[in-house]
Amino acid sequence: MPEAPNNLPKQTGESYNLEEKNSKALEFIEDVTSHADEVQKRVLAEILSRNAQVEYLRRHGLNGRTDRETFKKVTPVITYEDIQPDINRIANGDTSPILCSKPISEFLTSSGTSGGERKLMPTIDEEMGRRSLLYSLLMPVLSQYIPNLEKGKGMYFLFIKSESKTPGGLVARPVLTSYYKSSHFTDRPYDPYTNYTSPNETILCSDSYQSMYSQLLCGLCQNKEVVRVGAVFASGFIRAIRFLEKHWPAVCEDIRTGTLNPQITDPTLREAVGRILNQPDPKLADFIETECRKESWQGIITRLWPNTKYVDVIVTGTMSQYIPTLDYYSNGLPLVCTMYASSECYFGVNLNPLCKPSDVSYTLIPTMAYFEFLPVHRNNLNGVTTNSLPVAKSQLTEKEQLELVDLIDVKLGQEYELVVTTYAGLYRYRVGDVLKVAGFKNKAPQFNFICRKNVVLSIDSDKTDEVELQNAVKNAVSHLVPFDATVSEYTSYADTTTIPGHYVLFWELSLKGSTPIPPSVFEDCCLTTEESLNSVYRQGRVSDKSIGPLEIKIVEPGTFDKLMDYAISLGASINQYKTPRCVKFTPIVELLNSRVLSQYFSPKCPKWVAGHKQWCNNLEQ
Repeated sequence: MPEAPNNLPKQTGESYNLEEKNSKALEFIEDVTSHADEVQKRVLAEILSRNAQVEYLRRHGLNGRTDRETFKKVTPVITYEDIQPDINRIANGDTSPILCSKPISEFLTSSGTSGGERKLMPTIDEEMGRRSLLYSLLMPVLSQYIPNLEKGKGMYFLFIKSESKTPGGLVARPVLTSYYKSSHFTDRPYDPYTNYTSPNETILCSDSYQSMYSQLLCGLCQNKEVVRVGAVFASGFIRAIRFLEKHWPAVCEDIRTGTLNPQITDPTLREAVGRILNQPDPKLADFIETECRKESWQGIITRLWPNTKYVDVIVTGTMSQYIPTLDYYSNGLPLVCTMYASSECYFGVNLNPLCKPSDVSYTLIPTMAYFEFLPVHRNNLNGVTTNSLPVAKSQLTEKEQLELVDLIDVKLGQEYELVVTTYAGLYRYRVGDVLKVAGFKNKAPQFNFICRKNVVLSIDSDKTDEVELQNAVKNAVSHLVPFDATVSEYTSYADTTTIPGHYVLFWELSLKGSTPIPPSVFEDCCLTTEESLNSVYRQGRVSDKSIGPLEIKIVEPGTFDKLMDYAISLGASINQYKTPRCVKFTPIVELLNSRVLSQYFSPKCPKWVAGHKQWCNNLEQ
């Protein structure tokens, strides 16, 4: 992920002391990790003292105390649903200090959802500085492992997403959209590490086609200068390569003639790209065409951008499913995961960036927030790992509350759910990420990201849990009722062999009627399933084009009995077996695919509009 500079005065290349800047960043990491507990104690005291009079803390009887013991005794561990009434009050225009003493500047929309809509995370102006600080640590760490990165450019595919306004007038948008539109990014001071091939205008274009086309074109025009490539998620970077597979003839024509394709209509975009595409370059166009015409696209990244040293993308968690594709396109370049962050808070950095993707661990930076950890005990049944913390349970028992431990007290090898208290008004908030302690940097723990709790399906930034999937299938099955048919068993699979990837549902039917079910009915089932999924999924289908049409595969009768037999042959207990609602294990997917009778795709995109459903309803009334 691209980094932000510190808030330094503007400097020229001659006066910029890169070595000194890198040294100070590394010293900062050394200092805060060596004194992790002292820093955490100070951070909590700062948060509680400045917010002593907010309604939420007074409601729970903190009475201005800033010590850890009292805070833990009186303040409950919460989920989003516990504070949603307070969030709604702020969204509707209540400016009193409900959660934070400082004004809420905007809401950051989470990829996690509640009631099918994106969660709204409050933020304040100063948080932008905290996020920028974390960004500024990334390249000093990387420069220890890969030299001379400052001598070239980064080709990053970065995009803004749609934003909306709450009834009270606050902007609600994803955290990266907020950052890219901020002066921290657009007016960044000189820094050789923030020298990108994409002009700001190409990143800030809301038309995803024009933005992607322009960023690829600019990256190819400067192909010899590129030393690193990337996107936020692995899925986004692969989408860019597949976009090039489809549109390289037009891009080559632009480079050959020195003129921009008329399909790019945004005037600010045309002007910005025109500064790079300023003269014909038939030699470069011929080179790109020769490479793109080759039958195999293996190693296309190193062929078109020969000086590339690594690919900067997130490949942990569900993104690990894209690693083989990235290896294919990059000829095995290092896949670098630099940082760990969310809408709630930015958390930490990867201090060993050239490690294997499976070994990635993040060191939490103790100044970012106050961190606590809830022990997680999971088991593995039928090849499906489950979390012992149930989906619907938001309130912890008194015993479970006492199990939470501080940053320096976590145990090597233990898994925990991350709990944060932030400067922007979240107190003992369960983020929902399951982390495993992999080691320590001085006194600060380093964590492997294991999974997002309760998520069963994910292609891009979407997160679909089992309860939501069950509800969507229930709604879809209603189309089968007139044919006296039901779904006797089902499971799901995130198919990333297509780009964009898509959800696949395997259905085994129970047929009592004699009337054949037309294909259009199954297509309606696909669409109804999509209409029933959360707004992040539907945005991925409609606006971002990051998710393909949902597919339903009808399997032979007895298929799920075969699935159970297979699980039992691997050692599962017949008494404890239950059908997994999501499968990933290749032999199981192959078993299911071998018994497919027919398959159907959603015929069109589901409905989606920017903003929360209730805001749109209010506007219509």
